[in-house]
Amino acid sequence: MADPRLRRVAVLVLEGAKPLDVGIPAQVFTTRPSMPYEVRVCGAAAGLVTGGDGLAYAVASGLEALEWADLVFVPGYRHPDREDPPRAVLDALLAASARGARLAAISTGAFALAATGLLDGRRATTHWHYTRALAARHPAIRVDEHVLFVDEGPVLTSAGAASGIDLCLHVLRSDLGVAASNHAARRLVAAPYRSGGQAQYVPRSVPEPIGERFAATREWALRHLGEPLGLAALARHAAVSPRTFSRRFVEDTGSTPMEWVMRARVDVARELLERSARSVEQIAADVGLGTATNLRLHFQRVLGTTPTEYRRTFTPGD
Repeated sequence: MADPRLRRVAVLVLEGAKPLDVGIPAQVFTTRPSMPYEVRVCGAAAGLVTGGDGLAYAVASGLEALEWADLVFVPGYRHPDREDPPRAVLDALLAASARGARLAAISTGAFALAATGLLDGRRATTHWHYTRALAARHPAIRVDEHVLFVDEGPVLTSAGAASGIDLCLHVLRSDLGVAASNHAARRLVAAPYRSGGQAQYVPRSVPEPIGERFAATREWALRHLGEPLGLAALARHAAVSPRTFSRRFVEDTGSTPMEWVMRARVDVARELLERSARSVEQIAADVGLGTATNLRLHFQRVLGTTPTEYRRTFTPGD
């Protein structure tokens, strides 16, 4: 008997599909005992699909997999700006969305979602090389070229291939919580996702040469969240002036130093709520937020819920 808690993921391989884009969701959500997901790779029809970069995919399922899936990934594919996917593919995506499945595009897979009309009036992104083409071909979409991914609820889009990892980890965090996402990140040897200012997206990082020094400061800060972490302390660790640190930090991460610290504290609090029996008061002190009242305030502001409700949602067995 099927596990009712199992989430079903379909990876739709179109002609010219990029190998890395296909592999990311298949690997992140791979069927394994520790992950409540079942993955099926499919095409417009079962059989051999010609991919990009000299590869081909032998898929066991056709578009019927989209009728089965709760989450559909559309990997990037070659020449997305030249013609839309077959009508049958677009109709299957629309039908999946209509019955409540989430649709997620990696890189130029956004063009397939755009062709359905589901991105009209919404923010979306794609590989930087194609953002202008996406905007020109689909002017009703608010294309944002400065982000790694965009979460618009029923539809999600991401930038280039590596950004697909950030998108997948974001989905894991939403579905299973921080602990599961961090576990997957360690398995992938990828950086765990810690959002920067707005929950809907993560600003693209374009580090300057000083970026590596700031990365070390961020790592240091994560180990000292329970201590006072003001701008002066962070700048002192990075060996630059507070003004320089603040300006370069925003350029590097898309958020101010204090916004980043606050979000990091909330993220660590989330993991402690998921994986420990510590009280809300203890966790607030552990992550440097001081009191349970302060923790509740920031939880409500960032996540729209309370620590108690969050624990109830993401604690295994509850």
